Amino acid sequence: MADSSTLEELSHASYWNKRYQRSGVKTTYEWFRSFGGLTTLFAAHLPAPSLDGRTPRILHPGCGNSMLPIDLHKHGYKNQVCLDFSNVVIKNMASQFEERDGIEWIVGDIRDMSNIGDGEFDVVIDKGTLDSMISGSVWNPPDEVKHNTRAYIDEVVRTLKPRGIFLCITYRQPHFVKPMLERDDIWEISVMELVEEAGSFGYFGFIMRRC
Repeated sequence: MADSSTLEELSHASYWNKRYQRSGVKTTYEWFRSFGGLTTLFAAHLPAPSLDGRTPRILHPGCGNSMLPIDLHKHGYKNQVCLDFSNVVIKNMASQFEERDGIEWIVGDIRDMSNIGDGEFDVVIDKGTLDSMISGSVWNPPDEVKHNTRAYIDEVVRTLKPRGIFLCITYRQPHFVKPMLERDDIWEISVMELVEEAGSFGYFGFIMRRC
């Protein structure tokens, strides 16, 4: 488990730029589950690659160097936007997967996605991004954590279409995460436990459909 100072650094682009510079251009890394460990969640809640005759538009906030967008692309999802505040990782991933038509790589801050319009996405997928913003006491998070997570979720709400789906994958217990996700009259929250095999580390998938 990382110490508190390292956890605080995770919410700063400078930390990630240094990390991605050290790891090199042709590097990918999976936080939490790989695509194979998320198929149950996606089968139940991710719209089909063809949605009413069109491809659902998917946002990956805080995409990092995960292979998830590439794996989804292989399954027919060819209208994706990958956003991260690390210009280093966006440049690396765009270069590494430039042949993947239908994936856009852009630099941006998930707390203020001013380069994204209102109601632009059918789906938003968070795989560890919210977790990276949390440090300090989970019972009473610091004001900075409360501010950052609130700003982020408000932006998710803004960029989702009506009836759009927000999928949030986390290792944190639901009773800690749910208060950060709750929005009155915006969506209801359900939770799926993501279990691969007995004794494996537990993860949770939060499912929210916008009103």
